[in-house]
Amino acid sequence: MEEIMMLIGRTLFYYLVVVIIFRLMGKREIGELSLLDIVVYIMIAEIAVLTIDDLSLFFGYGLIPMAILLGIQRLTAWISLKSPLFRAWFEGRPAIIISQGKIDEYEMKKNRFNFDDLLQQLRENGIESINKVSYAILEPSGKLSIIEKKQTDTLFSEKINGLVLPLIVDGKIQKDALKQIGKDSSWLEDQLKKRDYHDLDMISFCSIDTNKEWYIDKKNEK
Repeated sequence: MEEIMMLIGRTLFYYLVVVIIFRLMGKREIGELSLLDIVVYIMIAEIAVLTIDDLSLFFGYGLIPMAILLGIQRLTAWISLKSPLFRAWFEGRPAIIISQGKIDEYEMKKNRFNFDDLLQQLRENGIESINKVSYAILEPSGKLSIIEKKQTDTLFSEKINGLVLPLIVDGKIQKDALKQIGKDSSWLEDQLKKRDYHDLDMISFCSIDTNKEWYIDKKNEK
């Protein structure tokens, strides 16, 4: 009877601990978890099960490794916010499967994404035919984002490898993106000044899409 009460007590205790840790790790949908998040989740669950199952272990035996894993996850999340390169390496980059109505077989093979997967996700998004798709982007989560065909500036959109072209990310000018549309930093500064943004250091994110529509977000803007 004593062992049963200990088992119940440990189960309830580590249930609360795991819930608190997952809350501290931040709110993200299951499909949006990065590889690191998944590894940390699995390891925390295994530690909890081990500590609950083996009653000979000290009651709080699993708290130290759980705290370490939480620290690792919070640290890498912070680094991901500061470093696009680190974020891309850990979480992956979106892959453009269909660009301007044309299927990119190389990207499909690279991401182990076959035509059955493509057709299934198109059906799930209510798309009856590939002819209706302008862009299909495979997100790092494995979800396929689909943009249906519509009227755009064809000459300009052909220069953009995707639906949206980020020009400033985390306050840094994306020179490769500017080259893609045949522009430079001076052109970007002039365009921003026309929109009353005179200090590039105050801009967190800036992008332009295939319709030549701009999106600009200032740092710490509420």
